Amino acid sequence: MNKINQLFANRGDKKFLSLYFCAGCPTLDGTGHVIKTMQSRGIDFIEVGIPFSDPLADGPVIQSAATQALKNGMSVQLLLQQLKAIKDEVHIPLILMGYLNPILHYGIEPFCAAAVEAGVSGMIIPDLPFDDYLNIVKPVADRYDLRVIMLITPETSDERIRFIDDNTDGFIYMVSSAAITGAQKSFDDAKQAYFRRIDQMHLRNPRMIGFGISNAQTLKAAQDNAAGAIIGSKFVTLLNEAKGDADKALDMLFEALSQ
Repeated sequence: MNKINQLFANRGDKKFLSLYFCAGCPTLDGTGHVIKTMQSRGIDFIEVGIPFSDPLADGPVIQSAATQALKNGMSVQLLLQQLKAIKDEVHIPLILMGYLNPILHYGIEPFCAAAVEAGVSGMIIPDLPFDDYLNIVKPVADRYDLRVIMLITPETSDERIRFIDDNTDGFIYMVSSAAITGAQKSFDDAKQAYFRRIDQMHLRNPRMIGFGISNAQTLKAAQDNAAGAIIGSKFVTLLNEAKGDADKALDMLFEALSQ
């Protein structure tokens, strides 16, 4: 069974915490260290960012991380090599998060084949049109038992959400707002209403909430309304402050999430 499906199948009442970091930032060779440290500290699954020169859905923190990673020399090929090198030591699901252009340049089928060989369980491609997902990417990903995770926002219609739910597997990534990524102090009434609306749809797929989670209040709101929370910008900031020391960054993150 795919590790993502296995994780959610065995969840029970547990609320998950997933973290995102951009491979190659702050250091080119830190990928394995960051992943293994997260695993040892109880993170449930990890989103590994593929740096791209034009990350439209991302805020300044992740944009800056992508720029630094590219300057450091990170590439799709190098990232896959780094992941393959630690494959036997990593038991939690890894999800590659990246934009469509670098994946198309690599080739969809070669990318899927190399990702599986590197121990990857799924991928998130924020700018992948859903029709292209259904007709081009999904058939290849299915052959390699890779889950393609789709995003929904407060602006996504119920009809569209149900269509996504019917045609995807793994989990649905609920973006907390239609804005770009970035830490927030709280989720307003409109976001809370959005969380409740989706919960009342009783979707087939479990849901994870991301974008803006950085403290105890936003973490609780996400975990109360979904299977768990995904944290990106806050952890990327702390990992930079810790100069790549993932243990130190996690210590600071857990402290922030307790306040």
